[in-house]
Parts: sequence; C-alpha cells; structure tokens
Amino acid sequence: MSNPSLTTITPSQDDISTDNNAIATLDNQSVSASNALPAKPDIDALLDSADELPVTWIKEQSQMASVIEALEGCGRVALDTEFIKRDTYYPRLALVQINVGAHIYLLDAPQLQLQDFWQALSEVDVAIWHACGEDLGIFYLLSDCPPLTNIFDTQIALSYLTGQLQMGYQQALDDHLDMHIDKEQSQSDWLRRPLSDEQEQYAIDDVRFLPALYLSLEYELKKQGLYEYVWDDCQLYAQELYDSQQVADEDMYLSMADYRYDTQQMAILQAVASWREQLARATNQPRTFVIKKQAVREIITEKPTTMRELAHKTTMHRSMLRLYGDELLSVIKQAKEQHPAERPDRLPAPYRSKNKALAKAVQQAVDKQSEEIGIPANVMIRKKWLHQLYEVIAYDKDLADLPEGLQGWRHKWVTQTLIPIIEEHKAELKQGMGVKA
Repeated sequence: MSNPSLTTITPSQDDISTDNNAIATLDNQSVSASNALPAKPDIDALLDSADELPVTWIKEQSQMASVIEALEGCGRVALDTEFIKRDTYYPRLALVQINVGAHIYLLDAPQLQLQDFWQALSEVDVAIWHACGEDLGIFYLLSDCPPLTNIFDTQIALSYLTGQLQMGYQQALDDHLDMHIDKEQSQSDWLRRPLSDEQEQYAIDDVRFLPALYLSLEYELKKQGLYEYVWDDCQLYAQELYDSQQVADEDMYLSMADYRYDTQQMAILQAVASWREQLARATNQPRTFVIKKQAVREIITEKPTTMRELAHKTTMHRSMLRLYGDELLSVIKQAKEQHPAERPDRLPAPYRSKNKALAKAVQQAVDKQSEEIGIPANVMIRKKWLHQLYEVIAYDKDLADLPEGLQGWRHKWVTQTLIPIIEEHKAELKQGMGVKA
C-alpha cells in the first residue's frame, strides 16, 4: 500500500479541528464498557477510510502539543510501539505509533520527552492495543503512572471469540477483516534513522487498521453479551503487567522456583536470582546475558563451591565466569549458610492424582459454565488460577487469597459452584498435593 499522505509537518489548528470532527463521527457510539449493541460497523468503509489517513512524523518537542490536543479530543486511540531490547536490560523505545481516528502520528521517541503524552494516554476512554504485554511494560517503566484502566487488548478479545489465546495481529486482520499486512520488519533495527520505507509502512499498518478491528470485535462481543467480561479481563491484565514491574529483587526467584527444591535450595535460588537482577540492571544487559535460567537451575542442584565446579558443573558463560565467578560463589556460600529459620519456604506441591474424580468434576463444571455464557473453557479459567484455587482449598486459606482473576466477574461462579465441587473432593485434593490431614 502506498502512503501519499506521509508528512513531517505539525498539523495546524484547522487540521486538528477537522481530525476531532472525524473522531467524533467515529465515536458516535458509546465507548464505555457496556453491552449496549452498537450499529454493525461497515468494515469495508472503515478500511477504505483507514487507507486515506494522513500520517505525521513528530520529531521535535514543540510538535507534541498537537498530539496531546488530539488525544484529549478523541474517545478511542489505537497504539503500538517499536523498541529494541535484545542486548539491554532496559528496553530502548524507538517509535510510538498512534491512531486517533482521523490521523496517525509517529513519535520519534529518542528525540522526545513523553511524560505529558503518557499522562494524556492514561486519560482517554479506550486505549486499543494488540498483545499489549511488552508495550505496557515499557509504558509503566517510562511513565511512572499508576495501572491503566482504559485498556482494550484485541488479542484478549479474540480469545473470547475463538478460544485462541495468542492470535497474532496479522492473523487477526486476515481472519476478521480480510486484510493482509506484511510483518517482515518486526525484528528490524527500529533505532535506525531514517527508517526504510518498508519499516515505516510496517509501523503505520500496525495502527492503521486497529480501530476497524476494535469496532468489529466490539460489535461481536456486545452481540454475544461478552464485552464487559473482556473489558474486565483487559484491566486485570493491565494490573498484572503493572504488578510484574513492581517485583522486588529478593522476590525475583519465585518465577524460577520449583516445589521440589528444599529450603536450602530455595535460599540459594533467592540469592542468585536477586544477584542476577541487580547485576543485569547495573550493567544494563538482559538477565540471560548474566546467567541463563538453565545455569541457575544447575547451581541450585549442584551447589558449587569452587570456580572449577562452577565451570564444569554449570553452563554459565565463560566470560561471565571470569568476571563474576568469585562474586557468585560468595553469594552461593552465604545462602547455603543461612539459618534454616531465615530461609524461604518450600512451594506447595501441585495437585497430582491417579484418581481423576476431582479433575473430571472440575472440568465438567468449567465446560458447563463455558457453554452457558459462551466463553471458551480455556478463557473461563487459567491453569495457574486453578492451581492457586486448589492451594487455597487444600490449605484452608481465606477466600481473600484467591488469585485476582477469580476475584472479578468469575467470583460468583467460583464461590457458588466451583469451590463446593472441590470441597466434595477435598480428601483427594489433599492427598494429591501431599497435604497432611
């Protein structure tokens, strides 16, 4: 697709007024998280209109006022980012693409101060992304804003309609809009300037058709009475991404912990994971450049005490071994000598049982609820949530300890239907988790 309207000129106030009028037309339906059914969108007309959208590069700080004003005047905004993080701890934001409904802006991020932009973005009614995990991670890292509460992730929405949890943007456009875009530039160097024509087109297309995809999904979801569920799950995801940015160094080990580790191994893991995090941040390199997860697991099982053991019993990279081997051995030694009372607790064992009565009963309940409300079973409840629920029941914890995903719209079904079923099989559950009666 050609892009004859690409400019590097700041839009005039007349342009902004025209943009806002067009946005108002696009937003003539409610953008609140309600199930009120809007008029069926004319996708062909939306795609034709999207092809004609003007595109403006924002390369100077003085131009940002126009972008902020456009955001303040629109109810919905579609976004994407391009960044590089292959060889750094902190991702390097290269480009932010914004579709405000009647105009696309490309923000040359390395040249701009974006704090006011992040704040304005947090105040729009609906911020549309596709697979926003890494994008929001960067947002939270750079913005110092609280968790967003206006997120609509089209990938999450598609999971409700298809049961496919990680549908890519290209497939989404192919399947739902009969629109094909080229994704070959996804791993290219986004910090190069100028961008190639192919990179530029790729970046534009990532937001050009996103509003049309949103409107198509919004209609289908509201038609099936699912929009509010999707909206709540999108805000849950935004909160989870925020929480993942707030994990203390001493808690980083939990993402690698295994229920088979004893308390001494847990102490070593905690110490090594915290050391790795601090070193990666201090040297601005990925955690895996410091030490890969496989090498961490080898340290936990082998408990090396000498450089020779560290070299021959782990797959730690030799360059890192030379630079930081002695320091790491000291970390391991201190963790091994930690008093048992100060060590982290072991993780609860997952539920495992040859008796499938509990698993069958739970799956039947999930399938029944899935059929009744029209949500795929794998979206209805995640395996992680189910394991956490089992832990709450087996160890007689308070229901306040339920995972956040089971505290929202699923809570009534979980407490009134699922928990009673699990309680009926509590003896099997405890036995399967190794919990003493």
